[in-house]
Amino acid sequence: MILRALLLALVLPCSGPAQASGHGIAMHGEPVMPDGFKNVPYANPDAPKGGRLVQGVLGTFDSLNPFIVKGISLPAIRGYVVESLMARGYDEPFSLYGLIAQSVDTDPQRSYVTFRINPAARFSDGRIVTAEDVVFSWQLLRDKGRPNYRTYYKKVSSADIIDQHTVRFDLSASSDRELPLILGLMPVLAKHAIVPETFEETSFRAPLGSGPYIVGEVDPGKSVVLRRDPNYWGRDLPINRGFWNFGEVRFDFYREANSQFEAFKRGLYDFRLEYDPARWQTAYAFPAVRDGLVIKESFPTGVPKPSSYLVFNTRRTLFTDARVREAIYLLFDFEWINRGYFFGLYERTAGYFDGSELSSHRQPANAREMTLLAPFPGAVRSDVLKGSWSPPLSDGSGRDRATLKQALNLLSAAGYELRGQELVEAASGRPFTFEIMVTARDEERLAQLFAQSLKRAGITVRVRFVDAVQFEGRRLTYDFDMIENRWDQSLSPGNEQAFYWGSAAADQAGTRNYMGIKSAAVDAMIAALLEAESWEDFVAAVRALDRVLISGFYTIPLFHVPQQWVARWARTGRPATTPLYGYLPETWWSEPKRP
Repeated sequence: MILRALLLALVLPCSGPAQASGHGIAMHGEPVMPDGFKNVPYANPDAPKGGRLVQGVLGTFDSLNPFIVKGISLPAIRGYVVESLMARGYDEPFSLYGLIAQSVDTDPQRSYVTFRINPAARFSDGRIVTAEDVVFSWQLLRDKGRPNYRTYYKKVSSADIIDQHTVRFDLSASSDRELPLILGLMPVLAKHAIVPETFEETSFRAPLGSGPYIVGEVDPGKSVVLRRDPNYWGRDLPINRGFWNFGEVRFDFYREANSQFEAFKRGLYDFRLEYDPARWQTAYAFPAVRDGLVIKESFPTGVPKPSSYLVFNTRRTLFTDARVREAIYLLFDFEWINRGYFFGLYERTAGYFDGSELSSHRQPANAREMTLLAPFPGAVRSDVLKGSWSPPLSDGSGRDRATLKQALNLLSAAGYELRGQELVEAASGRPFTFEIMVTARDEERLAQLFAQSLKRAGITVRVRFVDAVQFEGRRLTYDFDMIENRWDQSLSPGNEQAFYWGSAAADQAGTRNYMGIKSAAVDAMIAALLEAESWEDFVAAVRALDRVLISGFYTIPLFHVPQQWVARWARTGRPATTPLYGYLPETWWSEPKRP
């Protein structure tokens, strides 16, 4: 290994047109913040330290390892406890700045990436972070981590330790231009504190990290306390100034949404992101709001709107025909539900990148998109290609005859017919029936409303309520007919798209390709967005992907809120500036004079 490192050091200058070693890296163009910046504009470097932030989480947990398939973990372990090589800039589509790695070096082709580790970087036990830890983390997550890690990190040809603080990844076998940034976000684990043979087992002991917090008390399934590490090595880094201000962060878990909200009203946790317009409109009139102790705020963002979807599991024979899926899509009466139950505050979701430049909705395909889609005739509907397609618009009565007729025509073409009040498969007489699995009361209510609409077409729907553990286990193994799910997109979609929609992910347990898509067109569009060098080519590839997904009717896109709705107790303060990605509790602080 030492000899190989010496040889690599000699040949590195000839490995291609070099990009000067820098403090950051952007997916397209250059990072906005210059070398030597003092702090990010959306954090307050003078924020007071101390106090406690309590977060209320819906669900439960049985593990503190978020890097493996097994168990339901606490996601905050990543970031709070386990850091990555670099940190995201939240005011840019996709830029990273130095964290554990103080600099990054690549070439225009991105055929390699070299990270130089900050010599000051320490794990919470005081041991220094070395290049050996980085390579160990890459190998461990590639072989034993969640499917997304395995998919990403297998694209790396090799990793070489140049010296104690320098590691070089060979990416020459991949055309994935996002890979240097994906590796920059790789969590760094301590080699000396992990037994690889037991890494994939659930545990209430979190992996040792180098982050600003360490794990304190753990009440399995109920709460986790994280305490700020007084010896945190990175507290004065520019990317960290104004972050990680609370002395203690506590996560309390609630099994049911109503009890979670009641706990917030009583001041048992400090803030909540609200998705329910009915609750936002009517339920925040309690005394603490009227007295100014609880503050309601709306934050605009520039990213694709987080949206919920009803997901067809196309592994089920019932849902293999796109005409069947489109018919069921037509029967979701958004106007009726939004007006009758959500005060008209929701906006209908059309695709997968709504509210951003990346959305194809109402946009005719340009020449770049047409070139990408040309090898896949029929993969995109003509109206989607022209930009004239939109989700169905009902009369809002809950009994729209036009959409019902259109749906029944599609079902008839797919081999189904109405016999009396029941829809059956014409050839076998088998009734058309399926199950929607839910794990929250809000999901249950929506599923029941949808079931009413489907009954008009002779379709019988069973709504099955299960606990969070059972839901997650069945979702990870694709043991369901239909579920509700969210995919939160960024302004720089990349490798995770293969994890969401790629053919290779369809048969791999633990991915987020819950619908089981296997489409050569989808795979090609994902490859194109990863290979894009210009912003224009990138946008074209993402829009083309959006069009293929819309045309396949793999989900029923539901609705989204126009802004982020956040309520917080006034005992927490926040910076005046909100980044492109929206609210960021990591930059908040405890107001010492507020109860």
